[in-house]
Amino acid sequence: MTSDITISNDQLSARISDLGAELQSLTHGSGELLWHGDPAHWSGRSPLLFPIVGRAPGDRVSVGSHEAPMPQHGFARKLPWRLESRTESACTHVLRDSDETRAVYPRAFELTLSHALSGATLAASASVRNMDSQPMPFGLGFHPAFNWPLPGAEGAEHVITLANGAEPVRHAIDDEALLAPQTLPSPFDKGRLVMQPELFAKDALVFLEGTGEALTYEAPGTTAPRLEFRFDNLPALGIWTRPGAPFICVEPWHGVAARQGAGPEIADRPLSIILAPGEVAHFAWSVSVL
Repeated sequence: MTSDITISNDQLSARISDLGAELQSLTHGSGELLWHGDPAHWSGRSPLLFPIVGRAPGDRVSVGSHEAPMPQHGFARKLPWRLESRTESACTHVLRDSDETRAVYPRAFELTLSHALSGATLAASASVRNMDSQPMPFGLGFHPAFNWPLPGAEGAEHVITLANGAEPVRHAIDDEALLAPQTLPSPFDKGRLVMQPELFAKDALVFLEGTGEALTYEAPGTTAPRLEFRFDNLPALGIWTRPGAPFICVEPWHGVAARQGAGPEIADRPLSIILAPGEVAHFAWSVSVL
């Protein structure tokens, strides 16, 4: 059995499940902002990706001499988390290693995920603590999906704009969802990307660097809310939907899929972190409704 809790303030309400500590709903006076997880398109809503982001070769990973199967985006999103604390407008869930996780990922860890509301902002912050005596390789990413169209913007043009005005290079993904060696021209024009379903005909738009620490998602010229995102210690970005599906994922990551032709080692994946025993790494993203 899984259960949800709701946190709220006078501007926002958010619902979080203990399965994966996953955000299930984010509502504002304008309506529901988060994708509702219809399995006809994609059953996820806002999963946390750990200890890998993206796919592994043959869906197998290794840590040291230990090799085991691991599905795309890891196991944290599929496991029950423990509710550690809760207030009216914030909550914290914790996932610790177990016999089940050590069978595929032989490290002791503590993973914490907090959701907090302040005014019209939802902040999600994660920390990873290495509880093991050995170095701990991992990747971590967030995968929130928002409605496309936004409430009140049906039929309107939607735009993602990078705060830094950059035109970052796109990295290709192969048919196995691994990182291909080719790079592609940036789909951004002076930081601006007009959303079109055909952009995602060959999977996600993946950027290993250059997208900066903030972006907006909006439908200019409509009454729909404007969403402003900020990222901390999450240098890579994925933007994804299934062509024709009514959602868009804005995915800040520290880690990406394994490179085409690479082995199963988590430590060798681009942007993987090697955490020393006893150390803690912190990551966060937020969305403000404007």
